[in-house]
Amino acid sequence: MSERDHPLTPEAIRLIATIDEAGSFAAAARVLGKVPSALSYSVRQLEDALDVLLFDRASRTAVLTPAGRELLVEGRRLLLEMDAVASRVKRVASGWEGQLAIAANALMCPHTLLDLVDAFYAQRDTARLPPPTRIRLRQEVLSGTWEALLSGAADLAIGVDADDSRVSGVQVEALGDIPFVFVVAPHHPLARVAEPLDPAMIRMHRAVAIADSAMKLSPVSRNLLPGQDVLTVPTLDMKIDAQLRGLGCGFLPEARVRAHLEAGRLVAKATGEDKVARFAIAWRSAGQRGRALDWWLQQLASPRTRRALLEGVPA
Repeated sequence: MSERDHPLTPEAIRLIATIDEAGSFAAAARVLGKVPSALSYSVRQLEDALDVLLFDRASRTAVLTPAGRELLVEGRRLLLEMDAVASRVKRVASGWEGQLAIAANALMCPHTLLDLVDAFYAQRDTARLPPPTRIRLRQEVLSGTWEALLSGAADLAIGVDADDSRVSGVQVEALGDIPFVFVVAPHHPLARVAEPLDPAMIRMHRAVAIADSAMKLSPVSRNLLPGQDVLTVPTLDMKIDAQLRGLGCGFLPEARVRAHLEAGRLVAKATGEDKVARFAIAWRSAGQRGRALDWWLQQLASPRTRRALLEGVPA
């Protein structure tokens, strides 16, 4: 049976609902302005097509069978979903994207990202409805942030490497810098070594690194020394935890470990060089910009929002 001639249409569902609510075929016929025989014929056609009995013929009233009750429950749900889809389509036609995929570098503050999502859905149109755009967030690391945008998996990338040259066909704006600090746990051997730490000394100890999430672009690594043992983890939170446990050493965003440094759970060690990463936001420039992307770009233009993303401070 093709989708085009499927017997379970919105009209068929509404017919079953009307008969159930009216309590009989005769009462439903009066509601619909039809003769009872016409309703009986339509129900029989639906039953034959589905090969199930929807009403108990032994009853003098219109009593649904278990199969009929299930059809009505699920059918009403489908009607609601169809109404919701129709509403979304109308609102998307007004300039909203159906979906906006956002790739965020793992170094961006996740709480700030969710604050932005909250503010996005807090918008209301004249009908007091939120934007119809579905937001899809994905977390990426290093080249993976660029890859998500360039491959079309994301419409907006927050926290791409500002020094990366792979910017053809996209719009790029500076986001800001994140200073890094080399830290170890208090019980790590490097905690007792005189500063500044030289590369030869650091190379003797395991580093903790976050895996580049790129699948097709050439993966990159940061702040690793040739020949150094490496523990690779999937997230920034796990890297911080690993270094708190003394499983390795490495550079971490100063703002994200400031509380650990102040509490003495981590120790900052000078290495003789400052590490600062420059980040940008980027979006595909082809095609007309939708209202959802416009809203996000307006928010990202705020210095307070950028600082919150980079440092994890309230916006």
